[in-house]
Amino acid sequence: MKPIISIISILLLLVGICKVDVLAEGPSQDMRAVWIATVYNIDFPKTKSNVPAQKAEFIKILDQLQDIGINTVVVQVRPKGDALYKSTINPWSDVLTGIQGKDPGYDPMTFMIEEAHKRGMEFHAWLNPYRVTTSGTDITLLSKNHPARLHPDWIISHNNALYYNPELLEVKNHITATVKEIITNYNVDGIHFDDYFYPSKYPLPEGEGKDGVVANTRRQHVNEMVAQVSTVIKTVEKDVKFGISPMGIWKNSTSDVTGSNTAGNESYYSIYADTRTWIKNEWIDYVVPQLYWETGNQPANYETLVKWWSNEVKDSKVKLYIGQGIYKDVVAGEIEKQLKINQAYAEVKGSFYYSMRDLLNSRAGCKEVIKVFNQSVPLASVKTGIVTASILNIRSGPGTTYTIITKVPKGTAVTILESQSGWHKVKLGNGTIGWASQTYVK
Repeated sequence: MKPIISIISILLLLVGICKVDVLAEGPSQDMRAVWIATVYNIDFPKTKSNVPAQKAEFIKILDQLQDIGINTVVVQVRPKGDALYKSTINPWSDVLTGIQGKDPGYDPMTFMIEEAHKRGMEFHAWLNPYRVTTSGTDITLLSKNHPARLHPDWIISHNNALYYNPELLEVKNHITATVKEIITNYNVDGIHFDDYFYPSKYPLPEGEGKDGVVANTRRQHVNEMVAQVSTVIKTVEKDVKFGISPMGIWKNSTSDVTGSNTAGNESYYSIYADTRTWIKNEWIDYVVPQLYWETGNQPANYETLVKWWSNEVKDSKVKLYIGQGIYKDVVAGEIEKQLKINQAYAEVKGSFYYSMRDLLNSRAGCKEVIKVFNQSVPLASVKTGIVTASILNIRSGPGTTYTIITKVPKGTAVTILESQSGWHKVKLGNGTIGWASQTYVK
């Protein structure tokens, strides 16, 4: 009993210091994530063309997040059709050096993945599938090898910005090839899209309605891209998770009786994103609706939407995480209340926080609240083991006929993901996933 009493004492001490109530233990969670935005250098990197400084900055970020209890970083690695990783498809991002297409002198994503995995954190590669520019329509300002510059017929413009045209097969194939390159070359734990699909409120042709032929065709094109990406992930690297973070409202009940009792911007119509279809077809492994409102908000009440999304994923294999908008004072100030609401719904398996800057700067005191929450609410149970053989082969499948992908020494700790026919599927500390004989893992 002494260890239990000690843990409780520590939690109570933290509560007293922080003046935060320890939240009542509810259903276990498996995801405590934060978005790390690179567009406009919002969260990272703060310095350009300086490899040691960028590495030191990212290490500091991870250490701070780990202290809060964050176990997953979602890093924006393709902000504008460019890349924070070595690619033969997309040019280097200008956030690294100030010049799009310029080699930064190292591979940031390789470094970031290694550092995240050292700390037992998952790394999800966050991509904006269609965005080419945030402002400006002059393609000659793009790097010479940017696909949008090489294929100007692939792009559309809206509100002084450029986007890949979702209708084109070439664009769908380009996005799919981008994802395939990442999951083939990098040890990522997830691929993540946010809420940028068609440009917001991209106009319909005259005479066309929001449920008309053109609007439905647009939604179908986005659906086809999501399905195509899902297929390539499941085919090439099925252990990689695929998640999307849509706007918080699919449809209002005034548009569809099965929609939410809200009166806000509807992703189904404004950006042609039909999240319900993605969930029903289980094209995605998880969904993170951006519920960036406070409780009691008249057009979009927080708990109303948590309940609605919980019902959407019920009886599916799609996990639900909530996007928490702590960049707003009103949300950051009531984050304890929101996390308690999440606990009341068994379908909610964790939270994603936006923004990282507001979390680390503790807007409205949210950092300590979240830290105490993470200490008090259990993560989903994780089974671990220790290698007992002098050297243990880690294979690509459950049997000695499968290829050896790496070897680990005696005493190596592994996470056991599943077991079958005398073999464990294991995850190593560096993120490598393979199969090991149960005989030599205790």
